[in-house]
Amino acid sequence: MVNTPNIYFLVRGAAEGRTRLNAFDKALLNAGVGDTNLMRMSSILPPGAKQVDVRDVELPKGGLIPLAYATIDGNTPGRLISAAIAVGIPEDESEPGVIMEYEDHADLNTVEGIVRQMVVDGFEYRNRKLKEIKSYGIEHKIEVCGAVFAAAVLWYK
Repeated sequence: MVNTPNIYFLVRGAAEGRTRLNAFDKALLNAGVGDTNLMRMSSILPPGAKQVDVRDVELPKGGLIPLAYATIDGNTPGRLISAAIAVGIPEDESEPGVIMEYEDHADLNTVEGIVRQMVVDGFEYRNRKLKEIKSYGIEHKIEVCGAVFAAAVLWYK
């Protein structure tokens, strides 16, 4: 049986690399999750999960880490790329929250605005009251081959 995460934290990273995969890998390192095995989750925040500071959590090297994330890469010099994550916190702490992720060839304000609206929509069609939205993102102008990454990492304490 897998433990249900009870904490989460938001991370982001951007990097250049020789290839798209190298740029993505370096963006993961920049975000602080590069030496873990990412387990991409669907976008539900467990009921009562609390946000913590990334510096207060030591993820096991090589560990299987559940997270919801947005990423985009490219190799067109001068092109803008952005990724953002948004977490919707419900008014009723016994209910689950919603995590949404979005990436695009656009500025961060646009991408973050879209992902925040996705949270609002997710709460609306769940008929759940939204208490708060927390969002975190990053943008990068590609020099040669770049990548961006934003995630909500789910963990247990």
